[in-house]
Amino acid sequence: MAAAEQVEVVSRGASTRQKQRAEGIPSPILIWAKTELLAAALAGLKSGDGSTRSASTSTSSPRTSSPCDSTTFAARYLRNDPAERIRIRMTTPSRSSTLSEKGPVADVTPADVERDDPDAEFGGFEARKKMERKLLRKLDLRMSILIVIYILNYVDRNNAGAARLRGFEADLHLQGQEFATLLSILYVGYIIMQIPSNMFLNYIGKPSLYLPACMMVWGTLSILTGITNNFVGALLTRFFLGFVEAAFFPGALFLISKWYKRSELGTRTALLYCGNIISNAFGALIASGILDGMGGKLGRAAWRWLFYIEGALTVFVALCAIFILPDFPATTRRWWLSEDERRLAMRRMEEDAGVGDEAETEVVALSFNAYFPTLSATMGFDPTVSLLLCAPPFVFTAIMAFVVSRHSDKTGERFWHISGPIIGGIVGFIIAICTMNTAARYVSLFLMAQSYAGFVVLYTWVSNSFPRPPSKRAVAVALVNAFSQLGNVAGSYVWPKQWGPTYRNSYAICIATAGCAVVMCYVFRLHLAHLNRLLDQEEEEKGVKEKGFRYLL
Repeated sequence: MAAAEQVEVVSRGASTRQKQRAEGIPSPILIWAKTELLAAALAGLKSGDGSTRSASTSTSSPRTSSPCDSTTFAARYLRNDPAERIRIRMTTPSRSSTLSEKGPVADVTPADVERDDPDAEFGGFEARKKMERKLLRKLDLRMSILIVIYILNYVDRNNAGAARLRGFEADLHLQGQEFATLLSILYVGYIIMQIPSNMFLNYIGKPSLYLPACMMVWGTLSILTGITNNFVGALLTRFFLGFVEAAFFPGALFLISKWYKRSELGTRTALLYCGNIISNAFGALIASGILDGMGGKLGRAAWRWLFYIEGALTVFVALCAIFILPDFPATTRRWWLSEDERRLAMRRMEEDAGVGDEAETEVVALSFNAYFPTLSATMGFDPTVSLLLCAPPFVFTAIMAFVVSRHSDKTGERFWHISGPIIGGIVGFIIAICTMNTAARYVSLFLMAQSYAGFVVLYTWVSNSFPRPPSKRAVAVALVNAFSQLGNVAGSYVWPKQWGPTYRNSYAICIATAGCAVVMCYVFRLHLAHLNRLLDQEEEEKGVKEKGFRYLL
């Protein structure tokens, strides 16, 4: 072995080996390898026949060795006994040399092996990629229930808008701005609870229990809304409904950010937000069926059956979610995830970690959402047809949101993918202001609805720019979403009946707030670009050649 190093790896740390050392009995593992790099030996090269020998037998003439084709020998040995410390003895070989000619000694930990080959513990690069694809398939399958939950979350939140078309206001004797107050009071509780809720979720680490429990409570409150007989009763149920629903969306964003990397987060956030968008489409279809077919059943008004049925469906799905939702990588149930996959999930997040600042946006521009059935009714159709016409714009929006978010992930660009759909929404508002033509106004509804695609990318951008420590990240996600709901509180009063059927003043307010959102996003982009320049300068001063973490613009 003319051009090779002899590497003696002596393990210590297990109780049996401590006893051997106390008795003076050596217990080394000998790894013979061709030399170029010490890291190659640590990655798993062993003797040609794979055997290990003690130091006492190694004083005989050395055997010719060949590299092992496995790169996982050392990694598996270290993983089986992670407390081991490795002492590496290196000698300059010759055909007459023996292990009695010891070279310098270095103490190495398992972390040194992982630093030289970070994929070694997963069987190498190709094996890790295969395991990563399997992990993502499992995660996507389980996370998909979040879309169903979000649909029900918004259905239970917005069913008052559909109930308004079938006697909700008359039966509760609502006057003046009382209906708008019922809509806005939900967001008061919603804003109050988001930050404490995410802090508590981060503390207990069990979203598979916490989120479904909250879901069962808000489903029950939705059912109770159907038995109210006056403004005060409806006000209380709506307030506490927002109080409990606050747990879901920031909690869901926090949950997916604990499993997915930045390059994967945009698509998953878009899919989650599609639950919001689809709820506007299919919520209207479900409401149309219930309101049209359940009127007078058991002596109850159709709008009451709307709350009963949708609330009961929410409770049922919550029970199923307990057994489907994952927890965080460090706390998740092991039966659906192997130990290697769990460690890989945590490693992915460590590699993707970055630090950033928060952004806040108010969404008054999306306040048309709660009044969409009312805006649809301005085209002159009966209530059933008006509800059915609400579905196509949001189906189109769901497709747009997915395509835009997917393209944003692939290109790594955020600002223009946000601004484009919002500007399209502004065009829709302008069309609605300028004409009462039925076809033109329906086209304007499509343009308004697709502006959601920009806000989906905005949530992803904000998540990408958050600090990585879990407790701080949880609070930041909740804080941004809580502040964004201030727009819903104000937006509830933007669509009074006396401004209809044209609602020109309402559309003008939406144009102003949408334009403000674009400007705020541009300012945020400039700030992140400045931070990236500082990171460039810091790396240049330190002589770092490989580009590190950068904020997405």
